[in-house]
Amino acid sequence: MTTVSVILPTYNEKDNITPLVEAVLRSSQHPTSVWVVDDDSPDGTWQRVAEMASHDPRVHLIHRTDAKGLTSAIARGIRDSDGDIVVWMDCDFSMPPERIPALVNAIVRESADIAVGSRYVAGGADVGHSLMAQAFSRTINLAAGLLFGFGVHDYTSGFIAARRVVFERIELTGDYGEYCIDLLVRSQRQGWRVVEVPYLCVERQSGQSKTGVNAMDYIRRGRHYVTTIGRLALHHRP
Repeated sequence: MTTVSVILPTYNEKDNITPLVEAVLRSSQHPTSVWVVDDDSPDGTWQRVAEMASHDPRVHLIHRTDAKGLTSAIARGIRDSDGDIVVWMDCDFSMPPERIPALVNAIVRESADIAVGSRYVAGGADVGHSLMAQAFSRTINLAAGLLFGFGVHDYTSGFIAARRVVFERIELTGDYGEYCIDLLVRSQRQGWRVVEVPYLCVERQSGQSKTGVNAMDYIRRGRHYVTTIGRLALHHRP
């Protein structure tokens, strides 16, 4: 029987985390465990998860006080969890937990190795971000598609399901969302089968966005994305 581990990297998500964990478990179609990797949130997020974990063996807390960052949190969750398939997503309800079964089924039933929740295929859309954020995302994804192919349309998704075996050959690298471009490009180059599953990205339910609030934030983040795309493009040249 296929087992699933859902990894939720958190920082200051106290108002979202309890209903999100409940929604993940409620929507699951396979034996599922939830692994919350919290970077010592000062708002009490990890305490709420600890309370849930004390009553539900499917819920696990990884409380980090010696490390921070999205990419390393996801990597830690992959390493500590035990599901045959690992899933991760943002914790603000912009990515609907009800779409997790569709991602998992793309692997179980369609023999994919990686399933990407995509805003940019038929049936998907982004109504949750500002026009500036959407323009930034579209530009980065257009550049990635032109260089690496449009087998993936949402290289910056961050809503991913993958077979655990993938991570025996690929280590997540990066500081923030650029890790996703690196993962998807290298996965395709190594021959893993990547498919996209549409989802509707909606507004954050509660709390403050960590993506960006002004043009300078996007420029600062954008440098990392552009550097990652350039490195991958140069590395693949004969």
